Amino acid sequence: MSRPQEPHKPFLPFGNPFRRISPKGSYLSPKLLDLLNSFEETLKGRIKKLRPVGREDVLRLSWMRFAMETLCEIHTDVKTLIMSLELPVCDWEDKWLDVYLDDSVKLLDICIAFSSEISQLKQGHLFLQCVLRNFGGGATKQFARACSSLDGWKQHVARKNPRFDNCFCAMDALAGKLDLPKIKNSAKGKVLMRAMYGVKMVTLLICSMFAAAFSGSAKKLLDLPVPETCLWAAAFFELQVFVNTEIRSLYSSGQITVLKELEAVDTDVKKLYPMVQEGGDAVEAVVLESSTSDLGKSAEKLSQGLDLLAKEVDRFFQIVLTGRDALLGNLRIGGDASDGVQRANTKVGGPMVR
Repeated sequence: MSRPQEPHKPFLPFGNPFRRISPKGSYLSPKLLDLLNSFEETLKGRIKKLRPVGREDVLRLSWMRFAMETLCEIHTDVKTLIMSLELPVCDWEDKWLDVYLDDSVKLLDICIAFSSEISQLKQGHLFLQCVLRNFGGGATKQFARACSSLDGWKQHVARKNPRFDNCFCAMDALAGKLDLPKIKNSAKGKVLMRAMYGVKMVTLLICSMFAAAFSGSAKKLLDLPVPETCLWAAAFFELQVFVNTEIRSLYSSGQITVLKELEAVDTDVKKLYPMVQEGGDAVEAVVLESSTSDLGKSAEKLSQGLDLLAKEVDRFFQIVLTGRDALLGNLRIGGDASDGVQRANTKVGGPMVR
């Protein structure tokens, strides 16, 4: 693992990867070049907005929600590009289809792991509610109940989520094949593959950050090489270095979690726990009331933040799923990719598959 202070090279060591995806001297018409540049400029702008303002904003649930919203927008952008290219599914090469379908199913696995972890953290909120309810009448027996609930909370949030095994496998597979497929005799295909390359890079970067936050470890945090030819390269590199460095720094300092709202709850739990253990007259009423109030506020912020993040993860899942379903449907009937994408854009929503 790289140390936080070590800079990561922003460019691929083997030069321009896009020289290898099409025949020498391939030509992009002004219209296609404009579509590609417009897409990449939009992507660059979205990446720039993702950079947290300061270190304290890294992996706040509000930032994570915005990151997932941005992924939804980026994946919608590429669907719009496909419609603009007017490239029928029958003209897609098999390897393009294989890349898209394989990548999409891996993204669905990653979303399921994230959704599962968010659900587990939300379930932990029940323990905190039990703690807060046990300080109404002041009876001694309530301290014992509260202590039990706090123990339950700590054990619950420390539990490892088995779904992350699949999540990490999916991310490793995506990271292991970042090279674009070689494009032959298709200017539109070149534009499509380059755009999808950018989408894949940003998606994988954000998923890597989320996985590091949820799993409690920076071991699987990715440092992705950035091709110099992309208009979004500098913004991507800046975001990656800033967030990854902070995540590694937090974990190397001994923090159990890098989720800011979860860390706040953990801090309040640690303050309250010794008071609950002492119990009875040994605890000053004013101090106890203040500590329980602080815990109530931090627990509510965590719960609300998780609810909002869960909605965006579900929305991203649906965007990936409907796009995949639309492509498969058009393969069966021999339809147009842009028609399928247009239908997919109207179907986003609904419950997430658990």
